[in-house]
Amino acid sequence: MIGVAILTVSDSCAQGRRQDASGPAIREILSAAGYRIGEEAVVADDRDAIVRALTRLADEGGYDLVFTTGGTGLGPRDVTPEATGSVCDRLVPGLGELIRAEGLKKTRNAVLSRGIAGMRGKTLMINLPGSPRAVRECLEAILDVLPHAIEMMHGGGH
Repeated sequence: MIGVAILTVSDSCAQGRRQDASGPAIREILSAAGYRIGEEAVVADDRDAIVRALTRLADEGGYDLVFTTGGTGLGPRDVTPEATGSVCDRLVPGLGELIRAEGLKKTRNAVLSRGIAGMRGKTLMINLPGSPRAVRECLEAILDVLPHAIEMMHGGGH
């Protein structure tokens, strides 16, 4: 079973001013698809905090997948892609490209999402937008390729 951690990146959620809706949306979708949900955490839109959380989840958590939600836009505090890129050994640009391409079918604003995907060791990290609707649309776009991606990361064939 594929193990997943979820990291919500949001100043307002981290400060308790808003309830996280995107992290639970990821949990709901992936649980229904048979993934094992492990840790769920919330951090502020702070590059160092995001880096620490991603590094810990990948290095100590042993998760196959770490999804982030939030911080992928053009706002001055949206630094999730930069934090993710800084902890990855290798990028997987096709996942972000697929998410944006599928998103364009629903809204032209999809081109403004800067989310990336990359690997740290044997953990695949994927940035998703911060809205529950966008999370659902993005996961719908990539869910079918994730098992094969994980298999390949762990040394399986192509």
